Amino acid sequence: MEQETWRFIDSGECSPEFNMALDEALLEWHSKGEIPPTIRFYGWNPATLSIGYFQKVEKEINLDVVERYGLGFVRRPTGGRGVLHDKELTYSVIVSEEHPEMPKTVTEAYRVISEGILQGFRLLGLDAYFAIPRTDEEKAGLKNPRSAVCFDAPSWYELVVEGRKVAGSAQTRQKGVILQHGSILLDIDEDKLFDLFKYPNERVRERMQRNFKNKAVAINAIRETPVTIDEAKEAFIKGFEQGLNIHLEPYVLSQTELDYVQKIMKNRYANDEWNFKR
Repeated sequence: MEQETWRFIDSGECSPEFNMALDEALLEWHSKGEIPPTIRFYGWNPATLSIGYFQKVEKEINLDVVERYGLGFVRRPTGGRGVLHDKELTYSVIVSEEHPEMPKTVTEAYRVISEGILQGFRLLGLDAYFAIPRTDEEKAGLKNPRSAVCFDAPSWYELVVEGRKVAGSAQTRQKGVILQHGSILLDIDEDKLFDLFKYPNERVRERMQRNFKNKAVAINAIRETPVTIDEAKEAFIKGFEQGLNIHLEPYVLSQTELDYVQKIMKNRYANDEWNFKR
């Protein structure tokens, strides 16, 4: 089958509000047919705690600690749990729901898109595979995650290496377009991550953090030689091309496009009303 050309944007390290505004802008532009399907890589400056669209800040997040660590804070347009974006490669995929290769259901579309990430891990020499929740308890956990921490909550078609989760992703569908974005962890500071959330008591926190170690892992904890961000980008560019059978063509945003992203940013993601609304 002939390869389709998709757009590729590497926007580097950006503010949390810019990152979310650009993902939203790409979704909007694609819905209007102004841009082809797009894959974007990005980082965060400063390191940031992002929370899912439905999370309750007051109940779940320790904002004093977020501030003490000098972290950014933003609410995503997608669901899911809290993610500390620090030593990671973040990706987003923007593609029409009507794309011939995209299944209609969220879980199956997630599997197709995540095939690119799976191949990226394999190109880094890791034996990654999809794990599917099988028990009733695991399936119940999908609907009612016990933890506010993303990598601690189960999801369909979990990307796993050596039995532990290596990528966390979230998806939304708006205006006929799928936006899936997620974190590929290079390294993780578990103590810092767990400091950011509220718990009924210290014993609960200790138990959750202990369980987390058995459920999630960063790339550099399981590779003999550490991966740099540039090596990760190269592997996952190739991974997406192989996994989705596409060719990625690099693109740099125009000033007009950047101005539009800034507008979304000011109206929404840089706005306390959005970030603290629940």
